[in-house]
Amino acid sequence: QVQLVESGGGLVQPGGSLRLSCAASGSLFSTYIMGWYRQAPGKQRDLVASLTSGGSTNFADSVKGRFTISRDNAKKTVDLQMNSLKPEDTAVYYCNARIHPTLPGYWGQGTQVTVSS
Repeated sequence: QVQLVESGGGLVQPGGSLRLSCAASGSLFSTYIMGWYRQAPGKQRDLVASLTSGGSTNFADSVKGRFTISRDNAKKTVDLQMNSLKPEDTAVYYCNARIHPTLPGYWGQGTQVTVSS
């Protein structure tokens, strides 16, 4: 069982930056594929970025070059650094941990990110 708690969301102006953090409990954190997803009102939940235990990353095309993902296995955290934010980045951001890409894994409760002037 893994529990995930996100933090770092908030209101930011276009062009600004935010750093989201996800803290995990439970064992075997270093073996999990960690990911950040987002869901805007009326839309499906989509992958933003993921990071495997081996260090491979995957980013949505819309965030490439603006977002980075990192993890600290000793602290059991995964961060999402978001730069050059746009209004279309507004969504609830969820942390996910899964042992295999085909499994749903575990979800955090989400944190709201609003990009607006």
